[in-house]
Amino acid sequence: MKLVLWVLTLFAAAAAVVIAAQYDHGSVLFVVPPYKIELTINIFIIVLIAAFFLFYLLLRLLANLFGLHRKRINESTLTATKAFFEARFDKAEKAAASVVKSNSPSTISAINAVIAARSAHKQANYSQRDHYLAISEQKAPEEKELRLVTQAELLLEEERYEEALKALQTLYSEGGLQSTSVLQLELKAQQLAQNWDAVLELASILEKRHSVNRAAIEQIKHHAHIENIKKNGAHLESLNKYWNSLSPAEKLDSRLAATAARAYMALGEVSMAQKIIEQSIDSKLDSELISLYAKCLDGSVSWQIQRAEGWLRRHPNNAELLLTLGKLCTYCELWGKAQNYLEASLSIEPSRAAHLALAQLFEKLEKHDEAADHYHKGLGFSLKKQQA
Repeated sequence: MKLVLWVLTLFAAAAAVVIAAQYDHGSVLFVVPPYKIELTINIFIIVLIAAFFLFYLLLRLLANLFGLHRKRINESTLTATKAFFEARFDKAEKAAASVVKSNSPSTISAINAVIAARSAHKQANYSQRDHYLAISEQKAPEEKELRLVTQAELLLEEERYEEALKALQTLYSEGGLQSTSVLQLELKAQQLAQNWDAVLELASILEKRHSVNRAAIEQIKHHAHIENIKKNGAHLESLNKYWNSLSPAEKLDSRLAATAARAYMALGEVSMAQKIIEQSIDSKLDSELISLYAKCLDGSVSWQIQRAEGWLRRHPNNAELLLTLGKLCTYCELWGKAQNYLEASLSIEPSRAAHLALAQLFEKLEKHDEAADHYHKGLGFSLKKQQA
């Protein structure tokens, strides 16, 4: 179709020239001091048509050259992308770097600079990675999000989490709602930096997003609470403040309760630790808390024995609970009950701790042969654990 149009155009031009030649009664005068150029109307028309065609051919040539350049850029970008996902990072870096060095559009330059930076990073060439990111900032300053997210992610992989956080803060200064992936990136950085308050804040934001794994977010929050309890455990006032800030459900959580109980016991607040353990066990029996309960000895041990016996009625065959009762009764010098509970614990589930507690009981009763026998059996458990 284009060829037909071109032929028609040429015939029309030829007809116009012939008609003009029949009516050649004029001329065109060009005055460019000190020169004067006079052309007949026919010659002027021919020159004008020739100039038009030359201009058109020049435009086509430039367009072809530009198209060839653009084609090379596209091919190099495709090569770099393909090589990167094939884990051929040296080839990806080389192809992307060639585009970055060329006179390509800013967005294309930014994309290739990021591919080159990630490829250099995969090859542990961190200085070259930073060089490509600097080029990205220079050539495409408007592509800030692309550069900063890449920078934060790569710095985080290098465990330079403080610098990664600075990059993300620069991104946040632009305002607007941040994507889930960016928030997850910051969450990881805050975890590595052990900024547990920030972790909890980000986790609360992320759990409202539909695309996140809520179970994983709950685990992250759980761990952050544990670390915060430990961090605040040096001072009673700060520990009280943090523990009271938790929800009732969180206070009943076994691991949180165990961590808080240990912190209170370290500060000498044994009665508070005892209360925390009792409330949590009333909700759910936990072996770690049961074991810890035997260490809460502040003068109200007889009350503890009553509470533990109440739990035993609900869980009659719990070896850990029987062991704890045996230790509490030993502390109160209830020798018969202590021996019964400890032997019952061993009959259900033999353990080094139960053998050791029974050996110590027999020592107090001056039954040295029985004590030695249980020490020996307890040592056997320790050796088996070391060999396992």
